[in-house]
Amino acid sequence: MALRLDRRSRKRRAQERGAALIMVLGSLVILSVMLAESQDEMSTEFASALSDRDALKAEYAAKSAINLARLLIASEPTVREAAGMLMSLLGGGTKPPQIPIWEFAPQILGAFNDADGAAQFRGLTNTDISGGDSLGLEGAGFEIKIVDEDSKIGLNNAGRSVFGAVSVARQLMGLIGGPQYDPLFDRRSESGEYSSRFDVCSAIIDWVDANQDTANCEATSQNMASGPEDSYYRNLPDPYSRKNAAFDSLEELRLVRGVGDDFWATFVEPDGDPSKRPISVWSQGKININSTNPLTLIAYICSQAKPGTPLCNDPKGEKPAALLAALSLVQSISAGIPIFRSGKQLREALQGGGPEIIKGFLATLPIELPIEFISNDEFDKGLSIESKMFSIYAEGHVRQSKRETHVRIHAVVDFRKAPTVQDLVNQVTAGATPAAPTPAAPASATADEDSAGIQGALVPSTAGRVVYYRVN
Repeated sequence: MALRLDRRSRKRRAQERGAALIMVLGSLVILSVMLAESQDEMSTEFASALSDRDALKAEYAAKSAINLARLLIASEPTVREAAGMLMSLLGGGTKPPQIPIWEFAPQILGAFNDADGAAQFRGLTNTDISGGDSLGLEGAGFEIKIVDEDSKIGLNNAGRSVFGAVSVARQLMGLIGGPQYDPLFDRRSESGEYSSRFDVCSAIIDWVDANQDTANCEATSQNMASGPEDSYYRNLPDPYSRKNAAFDSLEELRLVRGVGDDFWATFVEPDGDPSKRPISVWSQGKININSTNPLTLIAYICSQAKPGTPLCNDPKGEKPAALLAALSLVQSISAGIPIFRSGKQLREALQGGGPEIIKGFLATLPIELPIEFISNDEFDKGLSIESKMFSIYAEGHVRQSKRETHVRIHAVVDFRKAPTVQDLVNQVTAGATPAAPTPAAPASATADEDSAGIQGALVPSTAGRVVYYRVN
């Protein structure tokens, strides 16, 4: 009996053997799963923290680029004065024109950038800054591009006066009126509508001007208005109204009738390069002929030329294309040296006169000269040789192994009332001192203090005034 019980006991124990091992293995599996989840969560939080840190570093690298670019533009009058004697000799004793030093921003500001930027600075100046103090960025860098907004067709000028609307309409038609662009306007837009050149031109003018009349972009018309504005925007699936005010940003142009992706890629930002953009919503109105891009210059020439000018009526677009290539070559060869001293000098060159070097160059191009203009005075008045409005495109980046973080900032800076560096130096050398501090005011004077603070903030800065700022 005892033997039988002992056998049963051993058999039961044999059947129960390994239960503890199973429990331990199960516990280990559960702990492994919990640990893996915890590790994934911690890794995600750590990666998120790194991403936020890198985004902050990249943003401040871009902000540094914006501020450095503003200082670079502000230094141009000083550079121009230093090079005034040489520029006057090149210009025949005339007042030296503005020097577009902003075109060399990546190289000049490379001393404050990462290793790649330092290499660009070294290539420009043949200077080694490796031993410099507080130069360069560690763990971050930036790319910078400064675009002259006064070298483009200013759309907002159409809302300032009737004459401004007429001028912008002519320049827009000079830009989009070439026969080579017929396929762009002969098909339906993304919304299924047909929009002719005149429809798009009128829509842009009507968006800006304050009146309720439809703008007339016909070159042969003597009347700028051609009846009341239509209800195009109210009939859209998601209706909205015309703004009848100035554009606040370039992206707002996409709300205008006929401005689709094809129009944008052809006339607004060709190749996605802001420097090739022929239009602007921040321009003062006049076009800087020394910094404008070839597409804008051809548009302006065609806007002022008499009807039937071969350059502006080439069905195949070969003559404008040849002039575009030639002007691009001239800009690359000139390396930032201003070519023209006035709009009159450009006009005379296109009419077969002007400096021999320019006349000789134009004679080699496949275009018919001279070009006759509707009004010589109007041609000259629409051009300038100095810019005050600039777009600064800065992209900060942080590179960590396989991860890259980028932050883009677009700022538009107005230098129209900005004092020059030399003005500040003159104030100091003349003995100008800051006003003495006033005694502490009682609590009732808070409003006056706020008013004084606002007035102080509106004092023009040497680095210009920011009128547009966008962070991507």
